Amino acid sequence: MSEKVIFLTYEGLKEREKELEYLKTEKRKEISEKIKVALGFGDLSENAEYDEAKNEQAEVEAKIVKLEKMLKNAKIIDEEEISTETVSIGIKVKVLDVDMDEEEVYSIVGSEEADPMQNKISDESPIGKALIGAKVGEKVMVAAPNGEYELEILEISK
Repeated sequence: MSEKVIFLTYEGLKEREKELEYLKTEKRKEISEKIKVALGFGDLSENAEYDEAKNEQAEVEAKIVKLEKMLKNAKIIDEEEISTETVSIGIKVKVLDVDMDEEEVYSIVGSEEADPMQNKISDESPIGKALIGAKVGEKVMVAAPNGEYELEILEISK
């Protein structure tokens, strides 16, 4: 069974590589020190500091594995290859919420880079799914948990 391809922008790739390097070097060293200190407290059966450090170590190692797997399966979105003819991963799209008469600009990104607070939405989100493949001037229906609503594509840019 092949792994799922993870779409990342060049910026997203660099962020994840930086995070992986930090976890492998600084964070591992920091946890190792915590474990050494906790071992100095004696009896491990009642040593909360040791248990906490070992749990943190397990979480960091799991995150390292996840990041390595993600980077191995990453497909970098080449800005040169992105067309502004239709909505796709790696572009910005300006839309009008027809019902609310409000404009919004979204960056369409892969699921690992999604950050709704910064209007970076995943191609797998309800809005992302509705917008992918649409052209300027088209209206799309978004199937959201609280009901459907209509968006009109006003502009597509890089």
